[in-house]
Amino acid sequence: MLQGDMLAGQFRKAVHSRKKGRASAMRQTRKLAAILSPVFLGFALMASGALAQRGTAKGDAWVASWGASQQIPEPQNALPSDDLRDATVRQIVHLSLGGSALRAHLSNAFGTAALHFTSVHIAHPKSPSAAAIDPASDRTLTFAGKPDVTIPPGAEYVSDPITMPVTPLSDLAVTFHLNAPPAQQTGHPGSRATSYYAHGDQVSAVDLSDAKKVDHWYQLAEIDVRTAAKSAVVVALGDSITDGHSATTNGNDRWTDVLAARLQAQRKTRNIGVSNQGIGGNHLLHDGLGPNVLARFDRDVLAPAGARWVIVFEGVNDLGGLTRTGEVPTEQHAAMVERVIAAYQQIAARAHESGLRIYGATITPYVGSDYYHPGPLSEADRQAVNQWVRAEGHFDAVIDFDAVVRDPQHPDRLLPAYDCGDHLHPSPAGYKAMGEAVPLSLFAK
Repeated sequence: MLQGDMLAGQFRKAVHSRKKGRASAMRQTRKLAAILSPVFLGFALMASGALAQRGTAKGDAWVASWGASQQIPEPQNALPSDDLRDATVRQIVHLSLGGSALRAHLSNAFGTAALHFTSVHIAHPKSPSAAAIDPASDRTLTFAGKPDVTIPPGAEYVSDPITMPVTPLSDLAVTFHLNAPPAQQTGHPGSRATSYYAHGDQVSAVDLSDAKKVDHWYQLAEIDVRTAAKSAVVVALGDSITDGHSATTNGNDRWTDVLAARLQAQRKTRNIGVSNQGIGGNHLLHDGLGPNVLARFDRDVLAPAGARWVIVFEGVNDLGGLTRTGEVPTEQHAAMVERVIAAYQQIAARAHESGLRIYGATITPYVGSDYYHPGPLSEADRQAVNQWVRAEGHFDAVIDFDAVVRDPQHPDRLLPAYDCGDHLHPSPAGYKAMGEAVPLSLFAK
């Protein structure tokens, strides 16, 4: 007999025991209480455990305020191992949402051995472009109550929550110390933000005056904030145009930053953050700089705390890469278009299965690119893919970035005012136009 059936049976016996007298009824009631008490106690323990696991008070939720896709840094973007031996690394990130408390995600996603962080601190930086912090804001992060943590290879660890109020669109400094360098570094080369590293344990230092500088992030995947339960996050899944190639270093002017600022400017959308999950050189169909989109979908789209919407803006590297070293037969062009569309269908299906709304972004022009040198057939591929993206029923909505940044006189090219100069990536002005073109009404659903 199932436990639920047993309880129901005992309940019916207690209710109908009046026919056998009040004493019998009392005995049945005591028996029912003896059975139900441990069950309800178990339910209570499970509920309290779930609440403790979330680390939030009633009515609150953890939501990703900042994020960065992880990958193996290319040799030219990895730090020399000796520079990470007995080293302090300080990194500045730009939050989209504010909250009353924080937690940080440290990553060893591509590590081949366990990685020991001897200490991790968090503080308010005095500037987004300098290593100095406000000493009054400096806090020690803990993991299971301890100030150090060892992360297994392939894993990500979330710190214990720490009470530290932060405002939307503010900056945060995360500083950690390593005794020994990672066997294989995990990071995000396209930070568009300066990081600082120096020898010795200086996690609480007000400034790192002798630090070396590099415009990459390492071993840091996400910052969550504790905020209102109705808060949620938009995940931007993309390549270098989402990652912000040619955006202003330390300027936070990617199209995703513009979108985050617009969300905060409207009272109805101030509970919505943005997590930028762009990787420069990323592909839909095969690994490039970082894992292909479908391989990283679970970690970069489904895992961020509070994910509710995803904007997919990928495909230019697949289309451009087909003919980068020379033209190919028309059959290969047709096959590429079919495979790109099939990848979009996979992404949409997986998003919907996890309860996310998904918005497709059209691929922006790149004729004249100094890297891809696209010809008429490649432009026809782009038009074919964009026609499918725009068609009703494939995505929950369409964000037509192509229409925003193309030159009306030469629609296969970026508008000169929006071109960074390589005819592939937008300029900061182009990113501003893109961020301003995303309808905020998409996030009211």
